[in-house]
Amino acid sequence: MTAQGALTEQDVVAVRGEAAVGRPVTVWFTAAAVGVPAGGSAKVVAVGDVAEGDFIQVRPAGSRDTMFCSPNELTRTKPPRRRAAPRTEEAGKAVTPLTAPPTTRRPASVPAQPADEATGSVAPPAPRKPKAKAAAPAESPAASAGAATRRPVSTRRRADRSAAMTVSLTAKADGEWSVEVLVGTKRVVPSVPVQAADVAAASRSLPPAVAEVITSSLEGARQRQRERVEQLRAELDAAQRALDQLDV
Repeated sequence: MTAQGALTEQDVVAVRGEAAVGRPVTVWFTAAAVGVPAGGSAKVVAVGDVAEGDFIQVRPAGSRDTMFCSPNELTRTKPPRRRAAPRTEEAGKAVTPLTAPPTTRRPASVPAQPADEATGSVAPPAPRKPKAKAAAPAESPAASAGAATRRPVSTRRRADRSAAMTVSLTAKADGEWSVEVLVGTKRVVPSVPVQAADVAAASRSLPPAVAEVITSSLEGARQRQRERVEQLRAELDAAQRALDQLDV
C-alpha cells in the first residue's frame, strides 16, 4: 500500500538527477518508514537501481549514519508544523488566594499580683518562658526516593533500534567474499567486498563449527585458483612455443 504523498516515479527520477550533480535534496519520512519518526527530515545521499528494493540512501537530520529507504517511505512534501493548543481564558487567569480578614486580638488579661504586705507595692509579673519550636520531622529514605522518581522525564524520543540485526557473509565460487547488514527487514549496509585474508582472520574467533565451514570454503577457492593458474601457465607455454616457431 502506497503512503500518502510518497515519492512517485517522476519524483525518483528528479531526485536521482539532482543527487547525481551534487545538489542537496531534502525529503521527509512518511508513516510507512521503519525505525524513524514520521515527519522527520533527511538529505538524499544517492539513488541506486530500482531493482535493489530499498535503493534510496538518505542521512536523517542530526545523524551521521545513512540508511536505505523505498519511495513509499519518503516524500518531498514538507509536513505542516504542529500548532500549540490555545490557552483557555480560565487557564490564563491567576488564582487569587483567599485571605481571612484580620482579627483584632484582645490582650490577655494579666492576673492580679498579690501586694506586698510590708510595702503595699505590687510585685512585677514573672517573665514568660518562650515556647520551644517543634522540630521538623526528618525526611525518610523512602520519601527521598519518591521525590526522585517524581522528577520530570525527558520526552525526547529516539528511533527504534530494538529490531534484530542480521550480518550476512557471502562467498562466491571464485573466492570473492562480501558482507551486508540488515536491521529488521531494512538493509542499512549494502553488500561490500571483504578480503579473503580478513575472513580467515575473523573465522579464528568464531565457534569451531563456523570456522570449519569458512576454512573449507577458503581451501576450495584456493584449490580452484591453483588449477586456473596451472591452466593459464600451460596456455602461455603453448603460445610461447607457437611464437618461437614463427620466428624463422
